[in-house]
Amino acid sequence: MMQGDRLIGEDDLQAYVDGRLAPDRRDAVEVFLGEHPEEAERIEAHRAQRDMLRALLKTKIEEPIPARLRVAPIVEEARSRHRRRRLQRLRALAAAGAWLIVGSVAGWYGKGLSRPTEATQITEAVQTRPMVVDAFSAYRTFVSEVVHPVEVDAKQEAHLVQWLSKRLGAPLSAPNLTSQGFRLMGGRLLPAGDGPAAMFMYDDDGGTRLTLYVRAGENDDTAFRYKGDGKGVSAFYWRDTGMGYVLTGALDRTRLLAVAEAVYRQLG
Repeated sequence: MMQGDRLIGEDDLQAYVDGRLAPDRRDAVEVFLGEHPEEAERIEAHRAQRDMLRALLKTKIEEPIPARLRVAPIVEEARSRHRRRRLQRLRALAAAGAWLIVGSVAGWYGKGLSRPTEATQITEAVQTRPMVVDAFSAYRTFVSEVVHPVEVDAKQEAHLVQWLSKRLGAPLSAPNLTSQGFRLMGGRLLPAGDGPAAMFMYDDDGGTRLTLYVRAGENDDTAFRYKGDGKGVSAFYWRDTGMGYVLTGALDRTRLLAVAEAVYRQLG
């Protein structure tokens, strides 16, 4: 379906129903619908269905949030976990210090073991690889999905964030990337080793999609790292205060970095 020199796709039509199109794109869709009465009739039926569902669910939406889903207890639980992880890290550092003393006394044997830079790099690679590999896998699986790219869509953003925060045991938020040209499509819960991970998906007017993969239990803080898969998809990933983040998309490195920095500032 074409309007001028741009394709009018089902995503555009559904976004029009939801009122999520930019003004210029909305105008293009309205022109298209004026030229295609059958499509216009179908879209009008969707809008009527939307209004009916909103009316039916209005009382449910206005109900107070149950105590077990409120943000404050979730935040407190996350802080407690963070304090426990910090204590474990201090104990590990103390144990490492004891081993360094033993190593210095042992002489040449200690010399063979005292290569902190290399050891740190190896440890970081082992800890980072599963998170990045899982994020790439999730991106490839869901970014091309047409019917169900997300489990909970952006219209239920508050519910989505509360649900994922509870499942990960940490307060989450869906960054607003409209200034970068991307809008939230929704998100889903994913398996991640022994625990869960969250994924938020975004798209732009051209149909390009990004995913932000998030999981807890990433103890070592790191600055941005870049990874490409050699097939046109790349990611920036980092860890901060016990959380790991991977922003993945088929964008050039400069643009993807700008989006990653916007995400980092909002999550900071």
